[in-house]
Amino acid sequence: MSSKKNNSNLKRVIVDFKKLTPEVLKLLVERYPDGYDDRNIISFKNAQGERVEAVEVLTDDTKYLVKISAKLEYTMENYDEEDYEDFADDDPEAIAEPDPEALDDDDED
Repeated sequence: MSSKKNNSNLKRVIVDFKKLTPEVLKLLVERYPDGYDDRNIISFKNAQGERVEAVEVLTDDTKYLVKISAKLEYTMENYDEEDYEDFADDDPEAIAEPDPEALDDDDED
């Protein structure tokens, strides 16, 4: 049997920032500890024919394609596991929208 894992049987889930959970955020930060770059970005067309850019993280049974955005980058850069201790791993309410001013400040670097 091949030691290479077959990803074709994984459930595929596209995740928008609004649906991001602590579990998926933690996976993203672990997979991309220094952030992601162009090599990590997957582009595809959604059902409406719009171009979507996402980064991929895998669990044992699911391939998550997380849509990239300034909010996602900011949230990954400022990740602190303790912020999510009081929430369930699958709670999309746990991850707050970043302050728009914080996003603007980040762009100036």
